[in-house]
Amino acid sequence: MTGTRLHVWVEGLVQGVGFRHRVYMEARRLGLTGWVRNSDDGRVEAVFEGDAAVLESMLAWCAEGPVLARVSQVRHEWSDADPECDGFEITFGSTR
Repeated sequence: MTGTRLHVWVEGLVQGVGFRHRVYMEARRLGLTGWVRNSDDGRVEAVFEGDAAVLESMLAWCAEGPVLARVSQVRHEWSDADPECDGFEITFGSTR
């Protein structure tokens, strides 16, 4: 996929509330590629790739999260997309 890459780190009450699963569902609905995982430090980390306007929508969604989440901050970085990125997945572990 060509386009833009958005890397986010979501802080707050974001683990144990279905955040990763909902990110997965929203990213798939929007046609984004990438991955999402729980970080060892209590944050949720995700990489999304696609059209910049769609990524802006995903960034706004991450700032709200699912109903049970309490997002306190979203840090993010923009870069060029990785042509090798395909599909969207939930990953596990501290490295990707």
